[in-house]
Amino acid sequence: MISIEEFKKGEISVGQILSAEVIEGSDKLLKLSVDFGEERPRSVVSGIRKYFEDPQRLVGVKCAFATNLEPRPLMGLVSEAMILAVSTDDAFSLLRVTEDIPVGTKVR
Repeated sequence: MISIEEFKKGEISVGQILSAEVIEGSDKLLKLSVDFGEERPRSVVSGIRKYFEDPQRLVGVKCAFATNLEPRPLMGLVSEAMILAVSTDDAFSLLRVTEDIPVGTKVR
C-alpha cells in the first residue's frame, strides 16, 4: 500500500498521438510522437506493437499517459512518457479519452 501523498506524486495527462512508427530491430516497440499541449511533442517508446498491425490507426487517438517519469532510453531512443493501457490474456485496451477533453488535461 502507498499513501495518498505518494499517489499524488504521479502525473497522468491527456496526450494526442501525432505519429506512430515501427522501431527497426524490435518486434515489441513503437515510437510515438505525442502532443501534450507543450512547446514540442514528446517521444514515447511503448511495447504495444503486437496490438497494432497498422500503427497508423493510432494517429489522432487521445489517451492517458504518465507524464512525470524520468526519461528512459530504449533501443537508442528516449521515451519521455508512458502510455497507459490494460490487458488480459485475451484483451488489450488503451486508456482512451474522448475528443472533447483538451490535450494536456491532468487526470485528477
